[in-house]
Parts: sequence; structure tokens; C-alpha cells
Amino acid sequence: MVMVEWGTRMLGAEGTLFWHAHTGWHRATVHGAFVIRPKRGNSYPFQNPDNEFPIVIGEWFNTSIVSLENQLLFYGNGPNYSQGLTINGWLGDLYPCSSSRRRFLPEDHQSTLELPTDGDGPVLDQIFKVKVKRGKTYMLRVVCATLNNHAFFKVAQHTMTVVAIDAVYTTPYVTDIIVLAPGQTVDILITTDQKPASYYMASRYYYPLIRVDGVPANNSRDDTPQTALIVYEEASISNNPSAPIFPTLPELSDVPTAFKFLSSLKGLQNGPHWTPVPHQVDEHMFITAGLGVTNCTHEDKYLCQGPNFTFMAASLNNASFQLPTNTSLLEAYYNNVSGIYTTNFPNNPPKKFDFTNNTLALEPTLLWAEKGTKVKKLKYNSTVEIVFQNTAFVTPESHPIHLHGFNFYVLAQGEGNFNRLNDPKMFNLVNPQMRNTIAIPIGGWAAIRFIANNPGVWYMHCHLELHVPLGLATAFIVEDGPTPETTLPPPPTDFPRC
Repeated sequence: MVMVEWGTRMLGAEGTLFWHAHTGWHRATVHGAFVIRPKRGNSYPFQNPDNEFPIVIGEWFNTSIVSLENQLLFYGNGPNYSQGLTINGWLGDLYPCSSSRRRFLPEDHQSTLELPTDGDGPVLDQIFKVKVKRGKTYMLRVVCATLNNHAFFKVAQHTMTVVAIDAVYTTPYVTDIIVLAPGQTVDILITTDQKPASYYMASRYYYPLIRVDGVPANNSRDDTPQTALIVYEEASISNNPSAPIFPTLPELSDVPTAFKFLSSLKGLQNGPHWTPVPHQVDEHMFITAGLGVTNCTHEDKYLCQGPNFTFMAASLNNASFQLPTNTSLLEAYYNNVSGIYTTNFPNNPPKKFDFTNNTLALEPTLLWAEKGTKVKKLKYNSTVEIVFQNTAFVTPESHPIHLHGFNFYVLAQGEGNFNRLNDPKMFNLVNPQMRNTIAIPIGGWAAIRFIANNPGVWYMHCHLELHVPLGLATAFIVEDGPTPETTLPPPPTDFPRC
């Protein structure tokens, strides 16, 4: 965990951010929590916690990450699922590799576990543990570092108060469960007000899938939860330590629980760094997000594992993004190099149709994604509003869209197709949540708004790593402002060259 004090170049951010590698799938293991504390002399806009600790939810792959990425690029289809989630690097004690004496989860997923003992109490190896004192308040800085999965997170018999997301303060929100998409962070407070004992912190995949007939799909993956432990000091010194208590967790495809949490959060109006929502919009964009197909490039068509022997693609407004191979977008823009990108990323999809109609999931006239490096230019300080619309192409799922360089207001989220007449009436223009990553609801939409006040080239992409090389991305070029401070600086003299 990297700890820094609020200050230079971190304007407007306090809380927890996610840092990670951005080369291939290397962020599976190269990642962590980046914590920005209040400026010296300032305090949190809530009760100071007695202590804090990071909770980084990752994924375990029992194979080479590089080989999985190569498999995707060769066959044009998704690799196998991960073998499980991790909490601070550990799978927990419910997995057969965690101990030679596996602990089996009770069928009701909530009762006390019958744990084996070694004569000195329950065996609790291979699991992240933190000791706490009764009657104290602790901050958990939860980071979702997974590659391709959302996650539920819960602490047995303890309520949680959300106080920040993506390093932006929220109106305190009390809940017994949180949901995170890859790249998102949630800062929560818990008070240790339960009887002295050991309590599981548990995480499980949130993996909603919808079949073509609209029915939630059965997930065949192992749904064994990942575990960590909160241990009351008063319990750990007891002569008869009890087995840890397990929380009730939602099913993998519990869309209503996830939607309720993600859509209920609100910004902390008039809190530190709060800025009112701009009402005048300069750029309106309606962007569809989903999977698609392109031509098979193999001589043997059976090597292409997309629908009807096509190659899988992913796109925004049917534009499937390809990163340049011989220079960066930023260098090309700054040096005015032609032929690297085009500035014709569309503000709207090429066709209007029933976007969330699952019977159109394999409609060939709609599935086609055009490969290219299309970007969008924005005037400095312009206000941009984007409605992200999920589609039913191939496999409908919740796409977490991450925008580099900016926080944005989440005005509203909804189910089905966005209605331009009625849905803007739902927009929260008073105290919307602010994020840098928004999980578009499966079979639904999300509306965001941001001010383009950071000159340069900024990548926007799906944070499901599976979809990035397939093209679910684009970039914004924000033009220079009127002053030296609002102008893109030149590259450093020691800028490394490949």
C-alpha cells in the first residue's frame, strides 16, 4: 500500500485509488492500493478511524497470465475462468490448496464452520487475518484488482458505512454488503461492536450472465467464497476460541443486490473538494458498449472461436479500438504525426435498434465491429455528457468503463434502453456520486458528466481485461487551454525510448 499526503498533482482526490500495470494482463499481479490522506492539519469529514487496513481483492490463475492472453489473441475468444478470488493475496481457508485439512462451507453459507484443530485451537493458516479491539472503528480500504470479474464483499455480522469511492467522499451509506467492479475502490468504516470472536470477511464473484432467451444463465464455475478474518483480541486470548462466523452471501448472478448498492451511493455535497455539477452541456454522446465480431484471419476457420467461425471483438459504438504499434497516441498528438489515429469516433452508434433485446444477440447485421484507432477531440473546459448503453450482443454483461485523467459525475443508472424523453428526469444534479470507473448495469445504461479540463490524450476502456485487446476502448484528446498551466507540457528530456 502506497501512502501519500494530499498535495501537488493530487488535486481533488482523497481516499483510495488503484494502481496497476498497464501492459497486457500483467496487472493480475502488479497492482496495489494508493492512499491519499487529508492535507496536514485537515481531518476526514467523518469520525477518524482508530486504525485502517487495505483489502485488495485479486484473482488467482493456476497458469501463466501471458499464455492466457495469447490464447485470447490467437483464438479470438475468452480464456478459462480464474481459479478463485484472493484477499490480500490469499485464497482463504476454504480451498483445498489452503491447507492439507480443507474446511467445507456449510450448505446454508451462514452458520459457524466446524474447523479442524491442531490441539491449540482452529487451524487458520493460509488466510489474511487482522486483529481488532472491541468498541473501536476501523477503516477498510477495499480495492477490486480482479482482471475479469466483479466481486461481492461482506463482513459477518458487521454493518459497513461507505464513506468514499474511487478517492472521492460520499454521503455516508450504511450497508451490509458492497459490490465492486474491476478498478473500483470503496472505503468503509466498521465498528467492532459484536461479541468477541473471529468473523470472516468474504468475497465472491458477482458474475451476471443472460442467455439469449433473457433468463439468467447458470454459472458452472466454482463459487467457493474467498475469505479473510477479523479476530477480536478479546477472543484470541480466550481459552476456548470459537470457530469463525461466516456471512450470508448473494448468489453469483444477484443483479438486484448489485444494482441497489451501485445506484444508491451519493456524493458528499459541500464536502472536501466538492464541486457542483455543471448544468450546461457542450458535448452529448450516446455510446453503446458490447461484444461483436470481425473476420477470421486464420486459414483454418475452426481456429476462430467466435459465432459462426468469426473472430471475437468488442467495441464502443461498433468501433473496435486498436492501439498504435509504433508510437503512442500522446506522442503522435503532441508531435502532430499523421496516420496514427483519426478523430472520427462517433457520438452515436451507426444504427438504432432495441439494444437490450436478447433475441438480437447474434444478429449478423448488428454484430460487426470496425477495427481502427478512432478518437474524440474535446475543447478545453467543455462539459461532456455520455450515456453508456449496454447491448445484448453475444453475451450481455456489466462493462466497467474506466476514464483516465478525470473523475466524473454518475447522474443516473437504469435498466433496459435509455429513454431520451423520460430518463433525464432521473438525473441527480445535486449530489451525484463521483467515480473514475462506472459499471454499466447488465441490460441497462448509465449516464455520466465530466469537465474536460485536463489537456492531453486520455484512454477510456472497459476494465474487464478480456475486452481491452478485443477493442472495447477509445481515447479523448483534450485540447490546450488559454494559459501555460492549461497547456500540455513537452515530454521530459529523459523520456525513455523503446
